[in-house]
Amino acid sequence: MKTLLLLVLSMIAAARDATAQDTECVRERAAMVETIKAYARSHANVVVQQGLSDRVLEAMGQTKRHLFVPERSCSIAYADRPLPIGLGQTISQPFIVALMTELAEVAPDHVVLEVGTGSGYQAAILARLARKVCTIEIVPQLAETATKTLKDLAYDNVSVRLGDGYAGWPECGPFDAIVVTAALGQVPPPLIEQLKVGGRLVMPVGAEYGTQHLTVVEKIAPDKTTTRAVVPVRFVPFTRSQGR
Repeated sequence: MKTLLLLVLSMIAAARDATAQDTECVRERAAMVETIKAYARSHANVVVQQGLSDRVLEAMGQTKRHLFVPERSCSIAYADRPLPIGLGQTISQPFIVALMTELAEVAPDHVVLEVGTGSGYQAAILARLARKVCTIEIVPQLAETATKTLKDLAYDNVSVRLGDGYAGWPECGPFDAIVVTAALGQVPPPLIEQLKVGGRLVMPVGAEYGTQHLTVVEKIAPDKTTTRAVVPVRFVPFTRSQGR
C-alpha cells in the first residue's frame, strides 16, 4: 500500500512538472509574437509587404526561446532584442528571426541549410516548418550545446555539423532554402551551387563593422540569380576556419 502511494505521488509530481514546463513563459511568448506582428505592420512597406505568414508566427509562438539562451528568464528571453549566448556570439532579436524565416519561404517538404547554428534557436524555428534542417556551427562548444538542446527537445529532423559553413554541406543538399546567420562581404559561391533552382538564400551581406543589409538571393536558373537588399541589420561576422 505504501509503495502504491509513493508511486501515485510520484506520478502526480511528474504531471505537475510537465504542466509547469508546458505553461512556462506562455504569456511572454504570446507578447513576443504580438510585438513581432506590430513591428511587421509598422515596417510593411520596407520589410515584408505581404506581412508575416501564420506558419512563421505559429512557429515563433511555439518555440521555447528561453531554453536556447544562457539566461532562461522569461522576461529576458522573449524581449525583442538580440541576446548573448557566450563565446562572442549572439542570438538575433525575435523579429529578425521571424523576418529571415519568412523571406526564406520554407515549405513543409523543404530541406533547409542553416549556416551558424549558434544556440540552435533559428534551427528549431526552421524545423517546425521544413521536412529537414541541416545546420553548421564552427564553434565546438556551441555546436555541442545546440546538439544537446535540440535533441532534448525532440527536434528529430535537425542535424548539426561542426565545421566551416562557407563550403556548405553538399551531402545534405541540395537545398530549397539557405539561411546564414552571420555577416560576410559576399555570398559564398558554394552555397549558391547547393541551392536548388527556385530556392532562396537569406543572409546579412556587408562589412564586419560597416553597413550590412539583410539580403535575399533567388536562384532562377542553374547559372542565374537575382539579389535584393531588404533592410539594414547588424550581425556578428562570419567565422572561417584558420588559414581561410
